Amino acid sequence: MNQKQLNDYILELGVSKVSYCNLEEFLPEKYKHLKSGISFAIHLSEQIIDEIDKLDGPTHTYFHHYRTVNSFIDQISLKIMMILQQHGFLALAVPASQTINEEGWNFKGVFPHRTAATRSGLGWIGKSCCLITEEFGPRIRLGTVLTNMSLEYNKPIDISKCGECNECVKACPAIALKGATWNPGMEREEIIDARACSNYMSTHYKHIGRGSVCGICIKVCPKGGRVG
Repeated sequence: MNQKQLNDYILELGVSKVSYCNLEEFLPEKYKHLKSGISFAIHLSEQIIDEIDKLDGPTHTYFHHYRTVNSFIDQISLKIMMILQQHGFLALAVPASQTINEEGWNFKGVFPHRTAATRSGLGWIGKSCCLITEEFGPRIRLGTVLTNMSLEYNKPIDISKCGECNECVKACPAIALKGATWNPGMEREEIIDARACSNYMSTHYKHIGRGSVCGICIKVCPKGGRVG
């Protein structure tokens, strides 16, 4: 299997965008041999995102959509991992949405999807701390597969295109966004107070998905396409 065949296979699975990157310097020691990252994006429903209210927050439909897309991403990642293994490569499907608390409750997973996405050129990290793409803005969910397959890598993105825009910062009901302009190497904590974000959702949106989603920063971002 060559990269074109792999790329065609991934696109046929229903992803909206896919790119490739070298992650060797970013991986923990136990994953250094899985030097290549496959980063892909699923475009969320414009209709459902548009129904998020800047004052009232997320809808029940958004929570269901969020969970459904996460499950879809996990299925895609599993299929990519399996096809790579069938052709003799090692691969690890990074869970779509998982928090590992081995070092305390820090809202971090096995490997950050946004690192793979920026290194593969899918987009940049906005002031919302969401991955922003040219085509869809932040109205996406990300998937990542790590592999030892040698690939031709896309050019990384290392410059934010948010400029002076602060719509997400102004709209955040948790006052969790700090207004910082992203550049590679920044700590997440310089952009967002993840605990403040989580606590606000848990307190105010408990009736919707047990307080695990919001989406207001995604809704107000002027970047990305709209349908209709």
